[in-house]
Amino acid sequence: MDLPKLTAQIRAFAEARDWLPHHTPKNLVMAMSVEMAELLEHFQWLTPQQAEQLGRDPVRREPVEDEMADVLIYMLRLADVLGVDLERAIHAKMIKNALKHPAVPR
Repeated sequence: MDLPKLTAQIRAFAEARDWLPHHTPKNLVMAMSVEMAELLEHFQWLTPQQAEQLGRDPVRREPVEDEMADVLIYMLRLADVLGVDLERAIHAKMIKNALKHPAVPR
């Protein structure tokens, strides 16, 4: 996944629709929260086994993929607006996670 390329594509999409004035950090976080709730709806009331099988059902999987994409689109847009290098932030966070949660010896 080329995050800078995706970010530029998403920015161009928003610019072409004159959405940039509305893409404030607050609005983007709120929109992302709505999309997460829409994703959650697909899993609400499922057993763990049913949730795992959801990914194998093409009819039920497509709307889940759409919601996942919406969440990531808003995240990339938010990072763009805030000037956050998500690749760097992810790598730094993984290092912190590894220190906080050491691997279990096998």
